[in-house]
Amino acid sequence: LTELLLSPFADTSHQTRSVSSRPYYSLPNSSHERRSVLAIAEPPRFHSQAKGKNVRLDAHSRKATRRNSFCNGVTFTNRPIHLYEKVRLKLVAVHHGWSGALRFGFTIHDPSQMSSEEIPKYACPDLVTRPGYWAKALPERFAVRDNILAFWVDRHGRVFYSINDEEPILFHCGIKVSGPLWALIDVYGITHEVQILDSMFAETMTTARLSTARLSTCLPQSSHDSANFNNNELENNQVVAKIANLNLSRVPGLATDNHIIPCCPNRRQRAQGVPAFLDTDLRFHPTRGPDITFSQDRMVACTNWQESNRTLVFSDRPLHIGESLFVEVGHLGLPYYGALSFGITSCDPSTLRTNELPADPDFLLDRKEYWVVYRAFPVLNSGDILSFMVLPNGEVHHGLNGASRGMLMCVDTSQSLWVFFTIHGVINQLKILG
Repeated sequence: LTELLLSPFADTSHQTRSVSSRPYYSLPNSSHERRSVLAIAEPPRFHSQAKGKNVRLDAHSRKATRRNSFCNGVTFTNRPIHLYEKVRLKLVAVHHGWSGALRFGFTIHDPSQMSSEEIPKYACPDLVTRPGYWAKALPERFAVRDNILAFWVDRHGRVFYSINDEEPILFHCGIKVSGPLWALIDVYGITHEVQILDSMFAETMTTARLSTARLSTCLPQSSHDSANFNNNELENNQVVAKIANLNLSRVPGLATDNHIIPCCPNRRQRAQGVPAFLDTDLRFHPTRGPDITFSQDRMVACTNWQESNRTLVFSDRPLHIGESLFVEVGHLGLPYYGALSFGITSCDPSTLRTNELPADPDFLLDRKEYWVVYRAFPVLNSGDILSFMVLPNGEVHHGLNGASRGMLMCVDTSQSLWVFFTIHGVINQLKILG
């Protein structure tokens, strides 16, 4: 992948400078810079009409605030964005309590031609499933008040972003740059208010520099967006949740604790396609997040429903190539947000300490070991059975209730790989079937 991105794409021409003082730009499909006949007089603003129903703009259309809820915050720039022009956003207000953060990207569609009915609740997945829209989510760890996000597209259709002018991260590929592009900004989730700052042109990425650029760990929001589900559940049930802690039965084999969630019973009939006989030599590793309780045989992991934040669990051995792992999920049926995360790592869990395990597995991605995280599972029902398999070519495939759901990710199979999960909110149990 790296070689495919690098070899034909070295650029050496641009230098960072203010848009207003830079009279040239690169045309698509050209290796030469051309003089621009249009001087950019001012930075972009938010489009005054093409915006979600919860968006309020200031008098200068430079600041967008989402009022109410967590969604309907889709906005666009009022003019096309030049190649290599940085769209710079200051995160003015961040309100925790929701899931997910700002979504951003580009579109070939002129927002001026959109009616209010055409602007959906979400950029992901509602807009990105339409032709001509490209957007992804900003990792929540970067959604910090007063951080400055800059993103831009180069002449090869690659989107980069940076935080506070640090090293750029390759975010997206395959943007159509043969025509005008408007920036797409969804003021979503914990991101409450953003402000457009003065534009600058980005340095182009030489081969050497691109080789050290990080790839974004944020996966495409394709057919499902678990954050949308999480937030809807939270919003629709905030009042009901206060009285939900009633008549909770206990899990056989778990230590007695007033805060332990009852693990859900097995579904009455195992899903078709799941083997009748499974090896049971794989269990959860003793190293776990502090909000997890295991059954005595370490085949079942349950959360503390009142404090289920740090819930990382690992397999107690590496997953073999070609081996299928089957797990069953259980949940309370209570109105809490949260979902299952799945990942692969080269880190031996026995080298970790409980106090090192974060609530958000994205914080592990900066460690020296190999870590990959996947979050965008569909809505899961209690008793659903997930399967995971690492193929010899590095593809990780998964299934749901015996039906194949395709590839999740690609991993490096040259090293031993452990599986890990986080369990949140409505998902309160994970059981290894074999």
